[in-house]
Amino acid sequence: MKMIKAVLLSFLMTVVIQLSTGLAYAGEVSINNADASTLAAELTGIGKKKAEAIVEYRKLNGKFLSINDLQKVKGISVKTIDKNKENLTL
Repeated sequence: MKMIKAVLLSFLMTVVIQLSTGLAYAGEVSINNADASTLAAELTGIGKKKAEAIVEYRKLNGKFLSINDLQKVKGISVKTIDKNKENLTL
């Protein structure tokens, strides 16, 4: 019983550390297909308003040709793109 508690406690501590440091896994997100709620939920530094701006930009200008094209959306910085680069797809 003590061993189960120790393993469970270790697992929970790992999850808390990952969440608090931003290292928790986020799934791949297609900036050309994801809706605003998905963008906001899965991307670091992207809230509801920025996610809606991404979708609106895409509607007005067509699909993004590269991940770095996200800079064209007001409020999206290179730093924000870099934080999410591993999870972004076209």
